[in-house]
Amino acid sequence: MESTVMKTIQMTIDERLLKVVNKMTRARKTTRSAFIRDALEAEIRRQRIRDDEIRHAEGYARKPVVSGEFDIWLSEQDWGTS
Repeated sequence: MESTVMKTIQMTIDERLLKVVNKMTRARKTTRSAFIRDALEAEIRRQRIRDDEIRHAEGYARKPVVSGEFDIWLSEQDWGTS
Protein backbone atom coordinates (compact mmCIF):
# COMPACT_ATOMS: atom_id res chain seq x y z
CA MET A 1 0.00 0.00 0.00
CA GLU A 2 1.34 3.42 -0.99
CA SER A 3 1.99 5.92 1.78
CA THR A 4 0.82 9.49 1.18
CA VAL A 5 3.02 12.31 2.38
CA MET A 6 0.94 15.05 3.96
CA LYS A 7 2.03 18.68 4.06
CA THR A 8 0.68 21.26 6.46
CA ILE A 9 -0.53 24.46 4.84
CA GLN A 10 -1.98 27.65 6.21
CA MET A 11 -5.04 29.15 4.60
CA THR A 12 -7.36 32.05 5.22
CA ILE A 13 -11.14 31.80 4.82
CA ASP A 14 -13.92 34.11 5.92
CA GLU A 15 -15.83 33.45 9.11
CA ARG A 16 -19.09 32.56 7.33
CA LEU A 17 -17.38 29.85 5.30
CA LEU A 18 -15.57 28.51 8.37
CA LYS A 19 -18.90 28.18 10.20
CA VAL A 20 -20.36 26.20 7.29
CA VAL A 21 -17.29 23.96 7.12
CA ASN A 22 -17.41 23.36 10.88
CA LYS A 23 -21.11 22.48 10.72
CA MET A 24 -20.58 20.09 7.82
CA THR A 25 -17.57 18.39 9.39
CA ARG A 26 -19.53 17.75 12.58
CA ALA A 27 -22.45 16.34 10.59
CA ARG A 28 -20.11 14.07 8.60
CA LYS A 29 -18.05 13.16 11.66
CA THR A 30 -14.83 14.13 9.95
CA THR A 31 -12.10 16.72 10.37
CA ARG A 32 -11.74 20.09 8.67
CA SER A 33 -8.61 18.86 6.95
CA ALA A 34 -10.32 15.74 5.58
CA PHE A 35 -13.35 17.75 4.49
CA ILE A 36 -11.23 20.33 2.68
CA ARG A 37 -9.06 17.62 1.06
CA ASP A 38 -12.21 15.90 -0.23
CA ALA A 39 -13.60 19.22 -1.51
CA LEU A 40 -10.34 19.97 -3.33
CA GLU A 41 -10.23 16.48 -4.88
CA ALA A 42 -13.84 16.85 -6.04
CA GLU A 43 -13.13 20.21 -7.65
CA ILE A 44 -10.03 18.84 -9.36
CA ARG A 45 -12.14 15.96 -10.78
CA ARG A 46 -14.82 18.43 -11.97
CA GLN A 47 -12.18 20.59 -13.66
CA ARG A 48 -10.65 17.57 -15.41
CA ILE A 49 -14.09 16.57 -16.69
CA ARG A 50 -14.69 20.14 -17.95
CA ASP A 51 -11.28 20.13 -19.64
CA ASP A 52 -12.06 16.78 -21.31
CA GLU A 53 -15.46 18.06 -22.47
CA ILE A 54 -13.83 21.16 -23.97
CA ARG A 55 -11.21 19.03 -25.77
CA HIS A 56 -13.93 16.71 -27.11
CA ALA A 57 -16.02 19.65 -28.33
CA GLU A 58 -12.97 21.21 -30.00
CA GLY A 59 -12.14 17.88 -31.64
CA TYR A 60 -15.66 17.50 -33.02
CA ALA A 61 -15.56 21.12 -34.18
CA ARG A 62 -12.35 20.37 -36.11
CA LYS A 63 -13.63 17.02 -37.39
CA PRO A 64 -17.43 16.91 -37.29
CA VAL A 65 -19.32 13.64 -37.34
CA VAL A 66 -20.06 12.51 -40.88
CA SER A 67 -23.61 11.47 -41.70
CA GLY A 68 -23.88 7.70 -41.24
CA GLU A 69 -20.60 7.47 -39.30
CA PHE A 70 -22.22 5.75 -36.31
CA ASP A 71 -25.02 3.87 -38.07
CA ILE A 72 -23.42 0.46 -37.51
CA TRP A 73 -22.77 1.20 -33.85
CA LEU A 74 -26.31 2.51 -33.33
CA SER A 75 -27.89 -0.52 -34.98
CA GLU A 76 -25.93 -2.86 -32.67
CA GLN A 77 -27.01 -1.16 -29.42
CA ASP A 78 -29.68 -2.59 -27.15
CA TRP A 79 -31.56 0.52 -26.03
CA GLY A 80 -33.92 -1.47 -23.80
CA THR A 81 -36.92 -0.53 -25.93
CA SER A 82 -37.98 -4.09 -26.68
